[in-house]
Amino acid sequence: MKHSDVTRWSWAEIDLDAYRHNVRVLRALVAPSELWAVVKANAYGHGAVPIARAALEAGATGLCVAFTDEGVELREAGVTAPILVFTEQPPEELHTLVHHGITPSVYHVDHVEALAAAARAAGRTDFDVHVKVDSGMHRSGADPAEVPAVIECIRRHAPLLRLAGIFTHYAAADEPGHPANVEQVRRFDELLSDLGDLGPDVVIHAVNSAGALALPGQRRSLVRPGIATYGISPGPEIDHLARDLRPVMSLKARVSRVHVAAAGEGVSYGHRRVVTRPTVVATLPIGYADGVSRRLWNTGPGNSGVEVLIGGRRCPILGVVTMDQVMVDCGAPGETDVAVGAVAVLIGRQGSEQVRAEDWARALGTIGYEVTCGIGSRIPRIFLP
Repeated sequence: MKHSDVTRWSWAEIDLDAYRHNVRVLRALVAPSELWAVVKANAYGHGAVPIARAALEAGATGLCVAFTDEGVELREAGVTAPILVFTEQPPEELHTLVHHGITPSVYHVDHVEALAAAARAAGRTDFDVHVKVDSGMHRSGADPAEVPAVIECIRRHAPLLRLAGIFTHYAAADEPGHPANVEQVRRFDELLSDLGDLGPDVVIHAVNSAGALALPGQRRSLVRPGIATYGISPGPEIDHLARDLRPVMSLKARVSRVHVAAAGEGVSYGHRRVVTRPTVVATLPIGYADGVSRRLWNTGPGNSGVEVLIGGRRCPILGVVTMDQVMVDCGAPGETDVAVGAVAVLIGRQGSEQVRAEDWARALGTIGYEVTCGIGSRIPRIFLP
């Protein structure tokens, strides 16, 4: 979508050049390991198809998704690169995976059997599968003791199926000193040693963005960065390792109303914020239905609201965020010349000031992933080349 196509006065800008920059930075860092870009959850709210294309243009050799329909969307858009789906999918979707050539993850023998039947019905051979290992996160994957049986089942169904990869996922890679990292690495390495030579065509992978940045010994055949490709730090302990990355998403709105609230007046639902001086209040047509958390009104410095940029100035959110609108404190009359139609930046840069997704995440006690994934579908995405 282009700026000229947007009529709503709130939108997100997706800087594809910044995204390509981030992929190139990460590729150079992890070389000679390959990079498969994670584009699940509509590319963390950024737009799956344009982001997937940009990832491949920047040198990613594969893509990763969470669900079958996410892979199908990319295939139907003409993406031909390998696409790995991270978890076992419902049995009724296996024929769709096979039909679209989407690489499944497997961790149960009966799932391998069902997948082989789907490949046979579709007349497919050498259909790639990756075995997922639960090395200690306890979310999905095969217990290490069960992996040999899963692999044996895959090989028994050759040439219908082909073991193309084996992987795990670390629970605390964003905390490099966490003891869980040592234990999960030990379990995964021990399993790989027990399995012996899997062959030169079987890729081994273990790390997401945090691991790719902070655990260089675990980069293995390929890395699977997600959040870092969008220019957001995976966690406070490795902020310093993400300094060369550029934020990809900016969230903006135009001021829809400007008025002065007298001293003693309350603003927004419940009048939880009462102004102590005459205050210029700017209203923005964006709210919690769009992903601007209702709680941002009192999570900023000094229990004020998280700040918005208007005219290059930092202006705190004033009063409770409502479903469709946000009110902003623009200072006393005479301190600002804000007008209807002025551009406000909720996430992004304006002049010398910047608000990052990480700022929202710290204020809300969450992570940058949740911030961008939460920007709703009714917010138009404008893709900058």
